Amino acid sequence: MGSHRRLAPSGSDRGATAAVGLLSVAAAVLAAVPATAAPHDDRRAEVDRLQTEAEQATEAYNEADARTDALREEVGAAQDAIARQQERINGMRETLGSLAGAQYRSGGIDPSLALLLSADPDDYLDKASVLDRITTRRAGDLRELQEALRDLAQDRAEAGRKLTELEEGRKAVAAHKKTVERKLAKARELLNSLPDEERAAYDRGSRSGRAGLPAPGEAAPASGRAAAAVAAARSALGKPYVWGANGPGGFDCSGLTQWSYAQAGVGLPRTSQAQSGAGRQVSLADARPGDLVAYRDDASHIGMYVGNGQVIHAPYPGAPVRYDPVGMMPVSSVTRV
Repeated sequence: MGSHRRLAPSGSDRGATAAVGLLSVAAAVLAAVPATAAPHDDRRAEVDRLQTEAEQATEAYNEADARTDALREEVGAAQDAIARQQERINGMRETLGSLAGAQYRSGGIDPSLALLLSADPDDYLDKASVLDRITTRRAGDLRELQEALRDLAQDRAEAGRKLTELEEGRKAVAAHKKTVERKLAKARELLNSLPDEERAAYDRGSRSGRAGLPAPGEAAPASGRAAAAVAAARSALGKPYVWGANGPGGFDCSGLTQWSYAQAGVGLPRTSQAQSGAGRQVSLADARPGDLVAYRDDASHIGMYVGNGQVIHAPYPGAPVRYDPVGMMPVSSVTRV
């Protein structure tokens, strides 16, 4: 791994684009499998394909879900602001209504005319000036509040539209995840039906079958918070991979790194793509415990470097949080938080 390209964090449309393109990506991967492959190699390619597709769908789901939550908060804040503005407008209307009622009860004489009939010109000028200031200020306040109310109403409508759009996107991604999960279960069932020798050959060739890994090294973390995050990640070893989960009972890949740094008092974004841009980029050769290692060109998988050439990560459904070699997949970036 001589060089590792850093990808820009995904935008609001990237999750949807990834979800839409998953089937075509999977087809391309599957098409690359040699037709002469042995049966257990065929099964391995199928499972690897499904695992990659499922992970991409999971991260797209996480992004849509996080943005949906943010929009819910925006809509709630807009509604609260509108309610406060409406109360102020109602108060002004009551005040203006009281003034109108008083004028009517006084015989319907226009205030300016009443002042004109005043016997004291100086008193007239003083009162006229005050009345003008009050009227101008009230009119200005009312216009300002009405404009703010219109703006907030427009913002609320726009936020509601976006919320509906993202909810639909989240449901679409979730549905795709279920499809992939069914495919993965079918592939696993098929693998389990193979003779023991072929199944063992697959296990030896997959990440799930690696054994005898060296213990994590003693390289110093980059900071105290990195050390705390590594300790948290190690405490999660053996916890199951769970779709869309960020602990403490189960994790997906970005959920594990987010939770681990949260235990150190650091807030990370929800998705692996966003986490890969949440700090300073360093080379793989300079990686230190606590650094985040993103994988694949689309940064759809992420783990935490713990030293001695290893990461802790939540691999995929059926595989618990564990250590694996840092080079288990193509590295796209290393981020120091």
